[in-house]
Amino acid sequence: MNKIIVFLILCLLSLSAYAQNLNVEGVRVWSAPDHSRLVFDVSGPVSYKLFTLDKPDRVVIDFKNASLRGKLAIPGDDDLYLKKIRYAKRNQSDFRVVLDLKNQAKPNSFLLKPNDKYGHRVVVDLEGKAGNQYKAAKTASTSSTASKPKPAKQSSSKPEQKAQRVTKSVKDRNELRDIVVAIDAGHGGEDPGALGPRGTKEKVVVYKIAKELEAILKKEKGFKPVLTRKGDYYVGLRNRMKIARKYKADLFVSIHADAFRDPRVKGSSVYVLSSRGASNEAARWLADRENAADLVGGVKLEDKDDMLASVLLDLSQTATRQASMEAAKTVFSELKRQGKTHGKHVLKAGFMVLKSPDVPSMLVETAFISNPTEEKNLNSRAHRKKMANAIMNGVKNYFEQSPPPGTWIASRSPKKHIITSGETLSEIAQQYQVSMNILRKTNGIKGDRLRVGQVITIPRS
Repeated sequence: MNKIIVFLILCLLSLSAYAQNLNVEGVRVWSAPDHSRLVFDVSGPVSYKLFTLDKPDRVVIDFKNASLRGKLAIPGDDDLYLKKIRYAKRNQSDFRVVLDLKNQAKPNSFLLKPNDKYGHRVVVDLEGKAGNQYKAAKTASTSSTASKPKPAKQSSSKPEQKAQRVTKSVKDRNELRDIVVAIDAGHGGEDPGALGPRGTKEKVVVYKIAKELEAILKKEKGFKPVLTRKGDYYVGLRNRMKIARKYKADLFVSIHADAFRDPRVKGSSVYVLSSRGASNEAARWLADRENAADLVGGVKLEDKDDMLASVLLDLSQTATRQASMEAAKTVFSELKRQGKTHGKHVLKAGFMVLKSPDVPSMLVETAFISNPTEEKNLNSRAHRKKMANAIMNGVKNYFEQSPPPGTWIASRSPKKHIITSGETLSEIAQQYQVSMNILRKTNGIKGDRLRVGQVITIPRS
């Protein structure tokens, strides 16, 4: 009996010693345009208490039975909320962290279990009025830029009536909207994505490709690019979709450079959402990795997987799948011109990030970073620019074939005219203000003979 008691005492002492030895190994700070994130790496399951103080605004985190072993990060000057991070021992056993704030913030915290990249973590997100104001201002700026007509040029040398007609024409043309392309650089912040043999991080190279694509599309008349992330911070997979919908995107392009367990696998590829199974083993592997990104990036998932919402989402998606496939085909065709592709056609997999119900979406694997040669290519700006140009050309080709109504691209697209009884080629040429010779050449018409029901193309004037 005495031996059992001694054993139990020793166990209790051991557990106590374990509790006392819990370490906060450091904190990493990720500054987004509208929020701040702190990730505390801890040596094991930890108990903590979080509360706020005002005058001045502070967030206090007490870690029970813990001490600091690593270093605490210093917030950047551009951080929206964090001014300074302080810490001290408390009650001989606890460890206290104090966050001095620039702006009032509501903290949201949660625990994350270990995964293949990190151990136990405590995540603290800071959000507040300042971030909401930023988002509101950004949305308003985007909206006003898209809708504001450019000044119309008038000529005083022309009659007043004709000047009014010209002014109206210019105004109508300027009110046509741009095609919005949401560019999604995969991973970011807490989630580095895949790693190359030499340590290249996927999140870094795909963001650079996304920026190249943004710069190219900005130069293309009739297009407006929107980035889902604008720096090294993590955006949840569902939030990426929400950003695309907020800006009323006509197309969502998610850019990646993933890894496969076989380093020999290489080539670019394009994926669309599959409602059933994946196209092949690599597609299943990649989709599983990408869909688990929220577990790495640090997203609270408990309240996100509503069964009814998922069913409704899948049902509503049918309307966008065809458009997604057509857009993906044009992008894949352009990538194929640039070099080796993984597969002979567009692939399918159950990528969560592609599940927007009303925005055609695709995921572009620009390369396999696990392949040494392709890792080297991804670190070359010339190669990244080549990939961005290929994606842009594919996107442009798709929208020139299927332009959304009310866009500038649609106004420049060739029109179709169905011949009715009694119509002549000269009348049609006059109606659309194009020459008869151009009509003949465009449609392969010899002479002036037309047949009722014939569909002819009216070229751009």
